[in-house]
Amino acid sequence: MWKGQGRRLGLGGAYATVRLALRGGTRLARPAATVQSTQPLMRLVTSLLILANVAAFAAQQFWGDSLIASFALWPVGRFTVPELDVPVGFEPWQLVTSAFLHANVQHILFNMFALFMFGRSVEEYLGRARFLSLYFAAVLSAAVTQLIVIGNDGSDPVPTLGASGGVFGVLLAFGWLFPRSRVTLIFPPIPMPAWLFVTLYGLVELASGVFGTQVGVAHFAHLGGMLGAFALLKLWHVPRAVTS
Repeated sequence: MWKGQGRRLGLGGAYATVRLALRGGTRLARPAATVQSTQPLMRLVTSLLILANVAAFAAQQFWGDSLIASFALWPVGRFTVPELDVPVGFEPWQLVTSAFLHANVQHILFNMFALFMFGRSVEEYLGRARFLSLYFAAVLSAAVTQLIVIGNDGSDPVPTLGASGGVFGVLLAFGWLFPRSRVTLIFPPIPMPAWLFVTLYGLVELASGVFGTQVGVAHFAHLGGMLGAFALLKLWHVPRAVTS
């Protein structure tokens, strides 16, 4: 597998979300016909997304360079990269496929743990179809945002890969739908409502992107994922949950 130093990862979101623990339950303010009395370990769409990411990562162990050359998100244009045998550049399918590729075990582990932690509640509340739409809206908006950023930063062409755009969209949806749910950092152990955590995290990502405090992390893509999810939630006029 190609170990390019300039590869942009979605690690910023993953590192933070893996250190979260949710306390307490959630009561959903929805019609009785749609309320379920128990929270299963997994939800169908969340499970399938995790399995798809794991399968793609397994394929990378055999065809890593080829997959990155064809399916990671590259800047617009055609480029020659010394580590790869073929010219690379943006293709439309990369807007989606790049979200299923990861750089290493740690990268995919953190992203999938975050999707597992927050995706189940969001999928239960929105339903399968809307949750899937929200996830891919976040993936697409993150990818488009990243294309704009890397197209104007003047740096050498490097690929962007990782599920963090979709994960950040799910995180935004969790904070929007369950604003008073308590989120507690493991270190430091500071509990806070979900809405405050998402707001602070978004501001940190914005500052990190502007000032470049964490090289190799696609901060603006994370923000793009959050914006895509927020736009869809507003379009749907989804009511927020009553939490305890």
